[in-house]
Amino acid sequence: MERKGNGLDDPLPMKSLLVVFSYHHNNTEKIANVFARVLDAQVRTPMQINLEELQEYSMIGFGSGIYDGKHHEALLDLANRLPQVTNKKAFIFSTSAMIGADKIAEDHLLLREKLRSKGYLIVDEFSCKGYNTNSFLRYFGGMNKGRPNAEDLEHAEEFAQNLKKNLGRS
Repeated sequence: MERKGNGLDDPLPMKSLLVVFSYHHNNTEKIANVFARVLDAQVRTPMQINLEELQEYSMIGFGSGIYDGKHHEALLDLANRLPQVTNKKAFIFSTSAMIGADKIAEDHLLLREKLRSKGYLIVDEFSCKGYNTNSFLRYFGGMNKGRPNAEDLEHAEEFAQNLKKNLGRS
Protein backbone atom coordinates (compact mmCIF):
# COMPACT_ATOMS: atom_id res chain seq x y z
CA MET A 1 0.00 0.00 0.00
CA GLU A 2 1.34 3.39 -0.96
CA ARG A 3 1.27 6.21 1.59
CA LYS A 4 0.14 9.66 0.57
CA GLY A 5 1.26 12.91 2.15
CA ASN A 6 4.55 13.44 3.91
CA GLY A 7 4.64 9.91 5.28
CA LEU A 8 5.40 11.11 8.80
CA ASP A 9 2.15 12.22 10.40
CA ASP A 10 -0.53 10.94 8.05
CA PRO A 11 -2.08 7.72 9.29
CA LEU A 12 -2.89 5.01 6.83
CA PRO A 13 -6.57 5.00 5.96
CA MET A 14 -8.66 2.75 8.16
CA LYS A 15 -10.03 -0.15 6.13
CA SER A 16 -13.39 -1.15 7.57
CA LEU A 17 -15.87 -3.97 7.08
CA LEU A 18 -19.44 -4.22 8.32
CA VAL A 19 -20.90 -7.65 8.97
CA VAL A 20 -24.66 -7.33 9.23
CA PHE A 21 -27.58 -9.70 9.32
CA SER A 22 -30.79 -7.81 8.58
CA TYR A 23 -34.12 -9.12 7.44
CA HIS A 24 -37.82 -8.57 8.21
CA HIS A 25 -37.79 -4.78 7.68
CA ASN A 26 -34.05 -4.27 6.99
CA ASN A 27 -33.79 -1.96 10.00
CA THR A 28 -30.17 -2.83 10.78
CA GLU A 29 -29.19 -2.70 7.11
CA LYS A 30 -30.32 0.94 7.01
CA ILE A 31 -27.96 1.73 9.88
CA ALA A 32 -25.14 -0.29 8.30
CA ASN A 33 -25.52 1.62 5.03
CA VAL A 34 -25.01 4.93 6.87
CA PHE A 35 -21.92 3.53 8.59
CA ALA A 36 -20.63 2.20 5.26
CA ARG A 37 -20.97 5.58 3.57
CA VAL A 38 -19.12 7.44 6.36
CA LEU A 39 -16.43 4.80 6.92
CA ASP A 40 -16.08 3.86 3.23
CA ALA A 41 -16.70 0.27 4.35
CA GLN A 42 -17.92 -2.84 2.62
CA VAL A 43 -21.13 -4.45 3.91
CA ARG A 44 -21.45 -8.22 3.98
CA THR A 45 -23.69 -10.80 5.60
CA PRO A 46 -22.18 -13.38 7.95
CA MET A 47 -22.65 -15.98 5.20
CA GLN A 48 -20.48 -13.94 2.79
CA ILE A 49 -17.50 -13.75 5.14
CA ASN A 50 -14.25 -15.44 4.21
CA LEU A 51 -12.45 -15.74 7.55
CA GLU A 52 -9.00 -15.41 5.95
CA GLU A 53 -9.91 -12.03 4.44
CA LEU A 54 -10.75 -10.49 7.81
CA GLN A 55 -7.07 -9.81 8.51
CA GLU A 56 -7.15 -7.17 5.75
CA TYR A 57 -9.44 -4.91 7.80
CA SER A 58 -8.33 -2.59 10.57
CA MET A 59 -11.85 -2.34 12.01
CA ILE A 60 -14.94 -4.56 11.76
CA GLY A 61 -18.48 -3.66 12.75
CA PHE A 62 -20.80 -6.51 13.75
CA GLY A 63 -24.55 -5.93 13.79
CA SER A 64 -28.05 -7.34 13.54
CA GLY A 65 -31.47 -6.92 14.99
CA ILE A 66 -31.99 -8.15 18.54
CA TYR A 67 -33.94 -11.39 18.87
CA ASP A 68 -34.85 -12.72 22.30
CA GLY A 69 -32.30 -10.43 23.93
CA LYS A 70 -29.34 -11.18 21.66
CA HIS A 71 -27.98 -10.70 18.15
CA HIS A 72 -29.15 -12.99 15.36
CA GLU A 73 -27.82 -16.57 15.45
CA ALA A 74 -26.08 -16.13 12.07
CA LEU A 75 -23.90 -13.37 13.54
CA LEU A 76 -23.25 -15.29 16.77
CA ASP A 77 -22.29 -18.40 14.77
CA LEU A 78 -19.79 -16.32 12.78
CA ALA A 79 -18.35 -14.94 16.03
CA ASN A 80 -17.80 -18.53 17.22
CA ARG A 81 -15.82 -19.33 14.05
CA LEU A 82 -13.60 -16.23 14.05
CA PRO A 83 -9.86 -16.87 14.34
CA GLN A 84 -7.93 -15.48 17.29
CA VAL A 85 -6.61 -11.94 16.78
CA THR A 86 -4.72 -9.47 18.93
CA ASN A 87 -6.57 -6.25 19.72
CA LYS A 88 -8.27 -5.93 16.33
CA LYS A 89 -10.72 -3.04 16.56
CA ALA A 90 -14.42 -3.87 16.40
CA PHE A 91 -17.71 -2.22 17.16
CA ILE A 92 -21.14 -3.68 17.80
CA PHE A 93 -24.45 -2.33 16.58
CA SER A 94 -28.10 -3.32 16.60
CA THR A 95 -31.68 -2.30 16.13
CA SER A 96 -34.23 -3.38 18.69
CA ALA A 97 -37.84 -2.93 19.70
CA MET A 98 -36.73 -1.46 23.01
CA ILE A 99 -33.58 0.41 23.91
CA GLY A 100 -31.93 2.05 26.89
CA ALA A 101 -28.35 1.97 28.19
CA ASP A 102 -28.91 -1.10 30.38
CA LYS A 103 -30.94 -2.88 27.70
CA ILE A 104 -28.28 -2.28 25.04
CA ALA A 105 -25.50 -3.51 27.33
CA GLU A 106 -27.52 -6.63 28.07
CA ASP A 107 -28.53 -7.25 24.43
CA HIS A 108 -24.93 -6.87 23.22
CA LEU A 109 -23.42 -8.96 26.04
CA LEU A 110 -23.23 -12.34 24.27
CA LEU A 111 -21.69 -10.97 21.06
CA ARG A 112 -19.34 -8.71 23.06
CA GLU A 113 -18.10 -11.68 25.09
CA LYS A 114 -17.60 -13.83 22.00
CA LEU A 115 -15.63 -11.10 20.21
CA ARG A 116 -13.48 -10.31 23.25
CA SER A 117 -12.71 -14.01 23.71
CA LYS A 118 -11.32 -13.99 20.15
CA GLY A 119 -9.07 -11.00 20.90
CA TYR A 120 -11.22 -8.18 19.53
CA LEU A 121 -11.06 -4.76 21.18
CA ILE A 122 -14.60 -3.35 21.31
CA VAL A 123 -14.18 0.36 20.65
CA ASP A 124 -17.84 1.41 20.79
CA GLU A 125 -21.45 0.24 20.51
CA PHE A 126 -24.56 1.65 18.84
CA SER A 127 -28.23 0.79 18.97
CA CYS A 128 -31.49 2.40 17.97
CA LYS A 129 -35.13 1.42 17.76
CA GLY A 130 -36.32 -0.63 14.82
CA TYR A 131 -39.75 -1.45 13.46
CA ASN A 132 -40.87 -4.73 15.01
CA THR A 133 -43.69 -7.00 13.87
CA ASN A 134 -42.48 -10.19 15.54
CA SER A 135 -44.78 -12.44 17.52
CA PHE A 136 -48.14 -11.01 18.54
CA LEU A 137 -47.08 -7.48 17.59
CA ARG A 138 -47.97 -8.14 13.95
CA TYR A 139 -51.65 -8.27 14.92
CA PHE A 140 -51.46 -4.72 16.26
CA GLY A 141 -49.44 -3.18 13.42
CA GLY A 142 -46.12 -3.68 15.18
CA MET A 143 -44.19 -1.21 17.27
CA ASN A 144 -41.75 1.55 16.34
CA LYS A 145 -43.25 1.95 12.87
CA GLY A 146 -41.01 4.16 10.75
CA ARG A 147 -37.90 3.38 12.80
CA PRO A 148 -35.07 3.79 12.23
CA ASN A 149 -36.15 7.30 11.25
CA ALA A 150 -34.21 10.33 10.01
CA GLU A 151 -33.09 11.20 13.54
CA ASP A 152 -31.83 7.63 14.12
CA LEU A 153 -29.91 7.75 10.83
CA GLU A 154 -28.43 11.11 11.84
CA HIS A 155 -27.27 9.58 15.15
CA ALA A 156 -25.78 6.66 13.20
CA GLU A 157 -23.88 9.12 11.00
CA GLU A 158 -22.56 10.99 14.06
CA PHE A 159 -21.50 7.69 15.63
CA ALA A 160 -19.60 6.69 12.48
CA GLN A 161 -18.02 10.16 12.15
CA ASN A 162 -16.78 9.86 15.75
CA LEU A 163 -15.35 6.40 15.06
CA LYS A 164 -13.58 7.72 11.99
CA LYS A 165 -12.21 10.77 13.80
CA ASN A 166 -11.15 8.99 16.98
CA LEU A 167 -9.81 5.78 15.46
CA GLY A 168 -8.28 7.27 12.34
CA ARG A 169 -5.59 8.76 14.57
CA SER A 170 -4.72 5.59 16.44
